[in-house]
Amino acid sequence: MKQTRKRLGDLLVEAGLITEDQLQSTLLEKSPSQKLGDALLQRGHITEQQLIEVLEFQLGIPHISLYRYPFETKLFSLIPKDIAKRNLLIPLKKDGDKLFVAMADPMDFFAIDDLRLSTGFQIETAIATKDDIIRAINKYYDIDEGFEEMLGDLPSIENGQEEKITDQDSPIVRLVNQLLSNAAALKASDIHIDPQETKVVVRYRIDGVLRVERVLPKHMQSVLAARIKIMANLDITEHRVPQDGRIKINLDFHPIDLRVSTLPTVYGEKMVMRILDMGSALNDLNKLGFNKLNMKRFTEMIEKPTGIVLITGPTGSGKSSTLYAALNKLNNEEVNIITIEDPVEYQLEGINQIQVNSNVGMTFAKGLRSILRQDPNIIMVGEIRDKETVEVAIRASLTGHLVLSTLHTNDSLGTITRLLDMGVEPFLVASSLSGIVAQRLVRKVCRDCAEQQAPTKREIDIFAKRGMKVDTITRGRGCSSCNMTGYKGRLAIHEILVINDEMRRVIMNGESFTRLRELAMKYKTVFLIDDGLLKIKQGLTTTEEVLRVAIPE
Repeated sequence: MKQTRKRLGDLLVEAGLITEDQLQSTLLEKSPSQKLGDALLQRGHITEQQLIEVLEFQLGIPHISLYRYPFETKLFSLIPKDIAKRNLLIPLKKDGDKLFVAMADPMDFFAIDDLRLSTGFQIETAIATKDDIIRAINKYYDIDEGFEEMLGDLPSIENGQEEKITDQDSPIVRLVNQLLSNAAALKASDIHIDPQETKVVVRYRIDGVLRVERVLPKHMQSVLAARIKIMANLDITEHRVPQDGRIKINLDFHPIDLRVSTLPTVYGEKMVMRILDMGSALNDLNKLGFNKLNMKRFTEMIEKPTGIVLITGPTGSGKSSTLYAALNKLNNEEVNIITIEDPVEYQLEGINQIQVNSNVGMTFAKGLRSILRQDPNIIMVGEIRDKETVEVAIRASLTGHLVLSTLHTNDSLGTITRLLDMGVEPFLVASSLSGIVAQRLVRKVCRDCAEQQAPTKREIDIFAKRGMKVDTITRGRGCSSCNMTGYKGRLAIHEILVINDEMRRVIMNGESFTRLRELAMKYKTVFLIDDGLLKIKQGLTTTEEVLRVAIPE
């Protein structure tokens, strides 16, 4: 008797991974050519690991993890890299006339047929996650035998052999491309190239934490620096002063923008490349991790027609993403939105964006004054750095504009003190400020290897101090999809201070900081540490992560 196969959607609902509503809405919204699994992944309803486990059950095909898999590198010559990347597959091992291949989609019979014809082997498939396969291809494919030797006799730039670092097949060009595609596959936000006394260390910042990707010999330093400078249109003969540039490239049919910064150090030039992935710009306020109360307060603040809304936090705390998400929500044909930024990170349609250029005297303050003559409704100032910018921004907000901006301070209450320290009159601060958002990014527990544990005594104490109880803490065990860290992706924790009339009076009268704090507590402000603890209770992050960015009082 022929057994009927269940459909993927029904299996996922049965396994309790998605609800019937999520399945139906995804089926309605997805494009006809898109597979259901991919559509559910894209909306974040399931993780890749969960999808694979259900597919494994449905298709009866084994699932394999490629983390530290002992690959037979000889087999890579059978399947060219572009075919492996296009069809998302990688050869695992050979057994007689059988070739075992890991695939992201083992139902892709065209790819399997092509492989059988081109290699002459019978193809046996296993399932692996898409990220796993891309990571393995980037890591192992370029380490063919000749690659390391070719890097050994790299020319030095001084010999005038510049074509060696612009020719697409030269080893240094391949090395830089490999570093970039690896970083994009691992979803790194920055690439650091650190020269040391005897070596050059390449590190990636993944989910806010730096980790060493590879160590290169010292003699490659100058060629590597020169190649990156050529890509970023910088002066390759200048080693003594810092330089800044941009690179726009397509990696695996995916546009990526890089901000490059060089800095002369004792052992040569340190380079940092910030990766701005155009495809993954977070433009939806609902995806930023606001809790219900904070979401309501933030939306009310940005929907006021006038006033200043400040977003504060250290470098790399996601301030720009929150600003862009807010602008995206406010962006429609009825309002004129103008931004002045340094540099313009993401280009948004329907918004006029200005780039600061201090070489020609185009500063934040000067740009802001010109913007006011352009009849704007909403103004976004990339960063408030000095008294002059603050004063123009305040004047703009008092003359009927909504101003959004960022400031580097530790918490929401500290921002008020900082503005007063900058020399702004207390009555101006009080009358123009609508609200302040302080935010930090914490790493999310990997959904594939999360397990619940009992809290330690210290954790129970931390929660008790803030008047909360905790029963279980979720931590990641470490698996191939999170590179054994137990964390995958990041989310923001927020502290939103709404400035009301009582606070305005306190600021105007120059009363103490403690009084402001009491008022914030009275109006149920959720402090950073509290929002973090709430997210720990929801199983989204861990105590270590929250304490790394927020200080318990």
